[in-house]
Order: sequence, then C-alpha cells, then structure tokens
Amino acid sequence: MRKMLINGAFTMGRSREQIEVQNPATEEVIDSVPRGTREDIETAVQAAGAVFDPWRRMGANERAHLLHEVANKVRAHNDELVRLLTLEEGKPLPENQEELEWVANTFDYYAELGRHHRGSVLTSGEPSQFNFILKEPYGVVGCIVPWNYPLLLLAWKVAPALAAGNTLVIKPSEMTPLTALYLAEHCFDHLPAGVVNVVTGYGVEAGEPLVSHPDVPVIAFTGSLATGQRIASIGAPMMKKLHLELGGKDATVIAEDADPEIAAKAVAYAALINAGQVCTSTERVYLPKKGAGKFTEAIVEHVRSLRLGSGLEPTTDMGPMIGETYRAKFEMHIEDARSRGATILTGGGRPKHLAKGFFHEPTVLGGVDHAMVIMREETFGPAIPLMEYTTFDEAIQLTNDCQYGLGAVLISNDPRKIKQFFDDVKAGTIWINDPLTDNYAGPFGGMKYSGGARELGVEGLDEFRETKHVHWDFNLEDKSYWYPYGRD
Repeated sequence: MRKMLINGAFTMGRSREQIEVQNPATEEVIDSVPRGTREDIETAVQAAGAVFDPWRRMGANERAHLLHEVANKVRAHNDELVRLLTLEEGKPLPENQEELEWVANTFDYYAELGRHHRGSVLTSGEPSQFNFILKEPYGVVGCIVPWNYPLLLLAWKVAPALAAGNTLVIKPSEMTPLTALYLAEHCFDHLPAGVVNVVTGYGVEAGEPLVSHPDVPVIAFTGSLATGQRIASIGAPMMKKLHLELGGKDATVIAEDADPEIAAKAVAYAALINAGQVCTSTERVYLPKKGAGKFTEAIVEHVRSLRLGSGLEPTTDMGPMIGETYRAKFEMHIEDARSRGATILTGGGRPKHLAKGFFHEPTVLGGVDHAMVIMREETFGPAIPLMEYTTFDEAIQLTNDCQYGLGAVLISNDPRKIKQFFDDVKAGTIWINDPLTDNYAGPFGGMKYSGGARELGVEGLDEFRETKHVHWDFNLEDKSYWYPYGRD
C-alpha cells in the first residue's frame, strides 16, 4: 500500500478505501493506493497555497539547484522507476527507458530556462519613463496526468510550473499512480514541504474537486477531449487558466518518392509505440494509388514480424493495452470498419498465445474511408488503417478532414511536397521522416479540438506564467494631459 503525499507527509488521507493497481500484462494486482477525497484535495491545496509565497520569492539559483537535484535523483532511481513503470503501464522496457531519460532531462532543461529571464525591457515613450514586462507565477497549479505516459507528461507540466515559481497538487491516473508516488518519495523529497503534493483517486472524487477549487487558478491536463470539455465547463466560469492537451487523430502521408521499407518502419513505429496508446499515434495512413501495393505489402510484412509480450521481456516489441475497457473500444472500431467493407490485412484479434493480459494483435486494415469510425474518432490502440489518395493535394485535404490537429507525419524527400505539407496541414507538430520525436526546446501541442496548450520550450514555461506590464515615470509631477482640460 502506497500513500499520498500532502504537505511533506505520506498519508492515507480521509478515506479508508483503496484503489487496486493492475498489471495490464498479467491482470494481477501490483499494489494499492488511497482513494482520495474532496477533503484530501482541500488539505493539499491549502498546503500548496501556504508555501507559494516563499517558493516564488526563492532565488533563481537556489530553485534551479533544487530542480537539477530532481533530475539527478531520477537518474539514480532509473532502474526501479523503469521496472515499476513497465509493471503498471505495460510499455516495453526500451520505451520506458526513453521516458525516464525525458523526465530527467526535462527537469534539467527547465532548471536553467527558469532562471534565464523573468521578462523583458521595452523602449519607453519618454526619457523619464521606464517600461518593462514581468512574467509571474499564478499560484497553485492543479496537474492531472494521464496513464499512457505517467511520468513524462507529469514532468512536462511539473518542471516548468515549478521553474516559474508555482506550487502543485498532482492527481495521477488511478490506473498508473505508483510511479508518481515513487517519484514523490524518492525524487521530490528534498523540496520544501507542500511545494509538490500528490493526491491519488478517481476523476469525479479527486479530479473535479481540484478543478473546481477556487484557490487553484491553473489546471494542466492531458487526456481525452470529453474530459477536457468537462474541465473547461467547470473552469471557464471561474476564469481559470486552462492548459489542455487533448486527443488526436494523427495522419501519416506516404509520398510516391518514399522508400517502401523505410516508410513501413516509420508507420509501424508511429502507429504502434505503446500499443498505439499515444495522443500523437498515427491513426490514419494515406498511400499514393501509384505504388500503393508495394507500400501495403511492406507495412503488412513488417507488422507481422513484431513480437507481443510482457514489457519486461527484452525481446518484446509491443506490450498490452492498459485495460479491458480500452481494448473493447478498440475492437469496436475494428469491427465497425470490417462491417463497412474494410479488409483485415493482418492481425484483427487477440493473440492466442497470451491468455492473460489486455493484449491485441497489431492490425492493418485496407479499404478504409472517412465514413468509418476508425478514421474519424480517436482509436487509441494498435491499428494501421490504410487509405489511398490520387493527388498530393487530396492527401492534404484528407489529413485536414478531422476535428483534431495535434500532429501529422510526411514520409518524403521531395522538398516541394514537404513545404506544401507543413504550410497547409493544420496541426501543432509536423514530422518529416522522423515521427513522434520531440525537442526539449520545441513547443508541443495541438490545434482545433486537440487544445491550444503548449508544452516544452519557452512556450511551455510561459503556460505557467502570467504577464505584468510595469510603466514607471521617474518624475512625480503634474502631467499636462491630466484634468482640467483647456488649461494653459
């Protein structure tokens, strides 16, 4: 049984009830956590609010040192965190090794960026005036983290929020809370009590009280569109700053000039990493009619070579889905496509050699179109639906024919097509030949229904700072433009 972190102490909180955490590869219970309540959120928010002023006033060098220490401790506990992350979330070990590397480097990045500048100086209108801009923290940030990248997406919010001078209450997913609590115990333990708090629980019982709390001016959330809309409906009347990174339905366009073998590997990686449970997963693939056969053959052959199994096995390429509810939704998307005329080219079912766990075969479908659910709604599973296009203009139109705009991928070496693609596709990130690769200094986020938040880069820091303009006139004297008008 792991406990919540509130005001520097690990506690069961007010409730005596627990939430069991399941290993998606074996369906076994790994551990349990407290079922947090509204009262626990209240206590955590009060703790974070009480230390906000000293934390925001802390010298930039000292705060940077504390954030670097978080990164150092993440590296020191890397092996334990990678194993625990694999147990509770299911991704293969190499993917979780990469996640932990990103966590440590994100804290190092924002440790330095946070002391880089607080604002800027403007050219003043008159010689006696001084104008400058200050970037200031908001206060207590409510951080609601999803299950698919429970540490990376925590770090992308927590590191810049702390660097900006905010304090935090974190609500991890009830499906993957163990690594967040481990991080709190072993990597946040040197931070002043109350600066970071972690309350475990369900969305209605802990998440909504955090969103609706009057002393939490910022909500940072990654998750589904429906939950984001619910958060917006609660937070907007309270004029909260809403940092919402929502769903995606990303497309990959393969151009005629692409090498089929390389394109196949790029598509499989983009669509199947974390069993397709990534907001930026490729969920639609557009192939040129000219050469569609060779691209299809290469993709099917490569996907058939992938190995399913426990993420702890070094030979595993793809692990399980997170739970039965998510697998059932995925299977509904596959069945809808099949019933509307799509063809299952490989996969399409649950692997017979894995009796336990929430596994599903990676599935390639041909003959899909935009009338099918699998091409319209977020699938969040290991599917690769293939649709042919005639012209590159049509491929761009198909890519944009979606309510989401998180990311998009192009596989091509044609500079004209590349420029047309990044000019005309409406998405927050455009990947050319290297899908789903991020840059610490490059802002990540979406357009349209994917939300307008940005993580990473200076933009990620500014999400947790509000802007103040200071207009200072050195001369305290009567101004000619003050009342009364008409004086000489």
